[in-house]
Amino acid sequence: MAQARHPTFIRSQRLMFNRLNERLQQWGFSWEGLRDNRHGEWWVLAQMLLIFAHALPPTPPPAVLGMPWPLVLCLIGGFTLVLGLVLAAQAALNLGDSLTPLPEPMPGAPLVTVGAYARCRHPLYQALLICSLGVALALGSLLHLSLLLALATLLSFKARREEHRLCVLHSDYADSMGSTPAIVPLLPGLDWRVAP
Repeated sequence: MAQARHPTFIRSQRLMFNRLNERLQQWGFSWEGLRDNRHGEWWVLAQMLLIFAHALPPTPPPAVLGMPWPLVLCLIGGFTLVLGLVLAAQAALNLGDSLTPLPEPMPGAPLVTVGAYARCRHPLYQALLICSLGVALALGSLLHLSLLLALATLLSFKARREEHRLCVLHSDYADSMGSTPAIVPLLPGLDWRVAP
């Protein structure tokens, strides 16, 4: 026979759900947006799918190809993953309350160009790609290399949509576009600098 849940547990779950729902609404998520992509919800769903796919096992595993994956690459991959997580935390802290997973900037949010945002215009995307590279190196998997390339492509298009909106909301954003790398400096497709 199942035991009844403790009232304190139920209250805490309800409070957590209400806070999550409140934050999703602040970001601009809605059921309508999931249907018509009005704030870029489809970009976020595709991004989350690619991120979660990194939990899949290596395919094909290096052993199947007749070679053991070098320990040094596993260690470098692990370090790269941790570095990506640290860079993501730094970028999220720099963005503060302006943080949103959507390519639609938060209404009334100030333009952030300091800290991680002085290094590149989309440091969270850069951090995600560094994490993905770390997983691919650690596992030695062609699947995870493909996920890295797919994520890079997706984030490039998502960033361009975001920048279109940032230009509309912040007249000085164009200056940043001319002087600061987009996602990865000097890497074609991930660094587009536009003269103001």
